[in-house]
Amino acid sequence: MINNIPQVKLGLIAVSRDCFVISLSRERRKNVAKSFSEAGGSLFEAPTIVENENDIQKAVQEVQEADCNALVVFLGNFGPETPETLIAKKFDGPVLFVAAAEESYKNLIGGRGDAYCGMLNCSYNLGLRGIPAVIPSYPVGTADDVAKMISDFIPVARAVIGLKSLKVITFGPRPQDFFACNAPIQPLYDLGIEVQENSELDLLEAYKAHSTDKRIPEITESMAKELGQKGNTYPDLLPRLAQFEITLLDLAEANKGSRSYVAFADKCWPAFPEAFGFEPCYVNSRLTEHGIPVACEVDIYGAISEYIGACISGDAVTLLDINNSVPRDLYEEQIKGRFPYQLSDTFMGFHCGNTPFCKLSDGKMKYQLIQNRLLEKGGKPDFTRGTLEGDIAPSDVTLFRLQGTANSKISCYIAQGKVLPVATHSFGSIGVFAIPEMGRFYRNVLIEKHFPHHGAVAFHQIGKPLFTLFRYLGLKDISFNQPKGMLYESENPFEQSK
Repeated sequence: MINNIPQVKLGLIAVSRDCFVISLSRERRKNVAKSFSEAGGSLFEAPTIVENENDIQKAVQEVQEADCNALVVFLGNFGPETPETLIAKKFDGPVLFVAAAEESYKNLIGGRGDAYCGMLNCSYNLGLRGIPAVIPSYPVGTADDVAKMISDFIPVARAVIGLKSLKVITFGPRPQDFFACNAPIQPLYDLGIEVQENSELDLLEAYKAHSTDKRIPEITESMAKELGQKGNTYPDLLPRLAQFEITLLDLAEANKGSRSYVAFADKCWPAFPEAFGFEPCYVNSRLTEHGIPVACEVDIYGAISEYIGACISGDAVTLLDINNSVPRDLYEEQIKGRFPYQLSDTFMGFHCGNTPFCKLSDGKMKYQLIQNRLLEKGGKPDFTRGTLEGDIAPSDVTLFRLQGTANSKISCYIAQGKVLPVATHSFGSIGVFAIPEMGRFYRNVLIEKHFPHHGAVAFHQIGKPLFTLFRYLGLKDISFNQPKGMLYESENPFEQSK
């Protein structure tokens, strides 16, 4: 089993201002833990309740000794603003701050906690110290409310932990005329992500060294089983693909060094297929399905975006070109009247064959049509075989991307929508996507802000945790598909008056 996504182990520390009754925080903390447990969650309750700076080290040590890698700081009452914020500074991991709501008007003298007020001072002190933390949209609630906030925090924490210990391993330079994804990588180091760049020759040499690897038959069998009789169109190719999969897995293990998690960004054309004897797309899809993204065309930011999507969704992801418009006749015949979308809300997301098998309606191994035309002159496919193709299965989706800008800043976007149950009548890993107000988003975000053609796709609507994560990482420019009537900064206001 590939273990490339962190497991979150939560700790819970309650705080109490020393002029409030400490038992109020203690009982409310127990109620939160009980509610979270009854909902299927698990967390460690630190016995120490923090009232002053002397309590900080003891409480943090308790959660560290319990191997917690994410923390909830709970204001059971007003809370001590300096100590509670220093907890987040001492703890090496993502921290959620939440506060207790008052339970009943019958106990607003001896049992009033004032955490609603305390959260304001907590936020102020976090800002003074420049300490990053997650604060929910409405951070004050009952035990059940707080338990739900903690559940929402888990995928964000998983992504924060993963990024903090991620290394992106690349092979080869960007292909000519695909400079759009070749962004400055300085911002990645600012986020704590490592990048190790290698030559395609390093990859080829490693691949050849695995030619007699004893694991090849086992991986070949796994591939054949996944593809099934219908999808396994080139059984003779599978041993070579299995050899490549083993090569990447071994390279990940040998090169991750001090990091715990890896992602790849590999050059896959034009030299790759003839040198290796196949297209790498199917192997890329298999590793991505298991939480090790392998981004096409040395797209480092694409690989990181995929990794974020995998951490947050806990599911397979993909990387697609925001590729072509939906023909009007297809829209009129298959979409209009069936779904609440305009033609401009739709587009086709495509790539050569890298989408995991589990996300395709009818996946089959095929050959890369475009490279076959270029490299094999349109003849019988040989080394251009190895793509995984089929229409993407209908699903909720989130299209998103983290991207380095030309001036070494980071921008990002998030857009939620669906893959429609509409046949594409095309090739590759491809689907008909529908995103509300996509036409305006396309012009005023993707084009206006110079985003490249690659977008990461999660097969769930994960906009909420993505937005929280990007805010936690300190990103200032977070774009989304704005509803009609909500103008983009760059948008011509007279366009919508037509």
